[in-house]
Formats: sequence, structure tokens, C-alpha cells
Amino acid sequence: MSRPHEEAEFIMPPSLERGDQVAIVASASNPSLEAPHVYELGLDRLESVFGLEPVEFPTTGMNNDELYANPEARASDIHDAFRDPDISGVIAVIGGNDQIRMLEHLDPEVLRSNPTRFFGYSDNTNLALYLWNLGVVSFYGPAVMLELAMDGEMFEHTVEHTERAFFGDSMGELEPADRFTDQPGNWVEPAALEESRETEPSPGWHWSGGSDPVSGRVWGGCLEIIDQQFLAGRYLPDEERLEGTILALETSEEIPDSAWVVGVLRALGERGLLEQFSGVLVGRPPARTHLEDRPPEWREAYREQQRSVIEAVLEEYNSDAPVVQGLEFGHAYPTVPIPIGGHVEIDPQSERIRFE
Repeated sequence: MSRPHEEAEFIMPPSLERGDQVAIVASASNPSLEAPHVYELGLDRLESVFGLEPVEFPTTGMNNDELYANPEARASDIHDAFRDPDISGVIAVIGGNDQIRMLEHLDPEVLRSNPTRFFGYSDNTNLALYLWNLGVVSFYGPAVMLELAMDGEMFEHTVEHTERAFFGDSMGELEPADRFTDQPGNWVEPAALEESRETEPSPGWHWSGGSDPVSGRVWGGCLEIIDQQFLAGRYLPDEERLEGTILALETSEEIPDSAWVVGVLRALGERGLLEQFSGVLVGRPPARTHLEDRPPEWREAYREQQRSVIEAVLEEYNSDAPVVQGLEFGHAYPTVPIPIGGHVEIDPQSERIRFE
């Protein structure tokens, strides 16, 4: 698992074509049984917006207790989807918080020998980093019950970039969105899917750190899952493989305190890891949940505080690395499905980010 791979050994799985079949898997959790109207909207959008044919795999019929008790079933769905010659892509229903238990049941030879585009984020960071170890590029989003089932209409920003991830050979240059939202969807009332979520003007990306252009392969995902990976210590790449890579990180709707964020990053700095990265990409953090709808001033302060502590830690441990925050990937919307393992160029002078 941890054997170093040369740059040339990374595989970008073949792109999809309209009309292709895509596997739907509950690789993390599965709230579709509690909110089937949301799940069905996501499946419908795969067909109506992107022209793809969703194929539901067995885990989509399992509830969360069954999924927890059967991590090998989740791994089996992944194996079967990757091996199936009629399946061109694999899309997660949603995230969760226990996918790390599935990894021991995965067969690296099956995944490496049958590279297939995988789409999912949050808890699916576990699978994305497992694939990274094998030199297989995956995509950090979309998920069926999140951006594909967005209330009202999908963000055009999401549609445009998801089409690149589905059908393109490269994501190309990223562009900031004009507006965003972190308002949770109302999955209790089916009629709520007809109403678009509240949006607010985007402040754009925030640049700090080094001023020289850098490039490298992307490694990372959800910070809470990256933390789990380092605590478990079973599926990490040899650290020399991370030299010159680009760290991507974002935080979830758990809304971790900035003290926790800075503690995790500082520990990675003390480990000597932060200095390995040539640059850092940070997704816009959500600042409200289903449980608590905090006022705008609180949300703005939270995002500013997280931005400040991340900037400070990177300045301390790797001041040469350009750091770009407020990007459109992760748990706020619209989203961009960035390729984990893909090659990216960051140019602070022109403030451009481009994937090859």
C-alpha cells in the first residue's frame, strides 16, 4: 500500500460519456431510506442534467445500522462497480463518519487494475486517499444527496465543473463563484425541494503565503477524516511521497472549533509534514447546521477565524507555500469536484488555479 509510485504511475481513470451507466453506492452512510425524495431527485438529475444512467448497487438498500455492521458489503460494492465493464463511474450517496472501517476489506489489486472514476467527499476522503496510495485519481464530489439533489435548481457553477469531472480529461482552470450558501437543506418536507436555499455574495478567494507559482499532485480532503487517518496510521503514504504535493483540506458541517483546527495542523507541522507541501488549497467552511441556524455575523466571524488560524499555522511551518482559502469544494455550495491525485498549478501572481 505504501510503496512509492512515480508521477507517471498515477492513473486518471477514463472519462464518462453521456448515456453511460454510473454505479450508486452507499460507501459511507445512507440516509436515502429516510429521505427518499431527496435521493430520487439526485438520481433524476444524473439523468436529466448529465445524461447518465444511475445503477443502484446493493448497499443503497441498506440502512445505516446494516452498513455499519457490514463494512465488507460496502467494499464489495466498490469492487463490483470498479470491475463491471458496463460501469463508467462510481458515485457515493453521501458521506458519513466510519468509512475507515471499510478500508481493510478493499482489494488494492482490483482497484488498481480497474481504474474507474470515483466521486464522493467528506467521509469518502478515506477511499480517495486509499486510491491515492494506489496511484488512482478520484474526485472530491459530487454526492447524490447533496449537490446533485440541491433544492430548487443546481448551481450552474456546480453543473459546469461537474461536467468537466464527468466528461473531461482535465478540470482546467477554476473560477470563483459569485454567490454561495451553507444553509442546510430541509429533507423533512418534500415540498422544500422546490425552494432554493438562501445565498449570499461570495467574498472570493483569499491568497496568502508564498508568492511564487507552484505545482504538484493533490492530496487531502476533509480535515476531520485526515485527522482520523493519522490517528489510525494504517493507510498513510510514505511521507516522502508527499514531498512537493498540494494539500487540499476543508472542514465539515460539524463546524469544528478553530482551536481544534489549529491543533491538528500544528501537530502535522511538528511532525514535519506541513513543510512537505508546495501549496495549500482550502475549501470554504460551512458555519451552520440542521441543529442550529446561526446568525450571519456569527457565521462570518467563524469563517474569518478559521481563515486566520490556518494562515498563521502555515506561515509558521511553511511560509513559502501559497495558501488559497475560500475555494468552492467541500461542504458549502456551490462545489467543484477537485481531483485527488490530479496535478494542479497555483499561481499567486495571477491568482489562478489550473488543473492539468
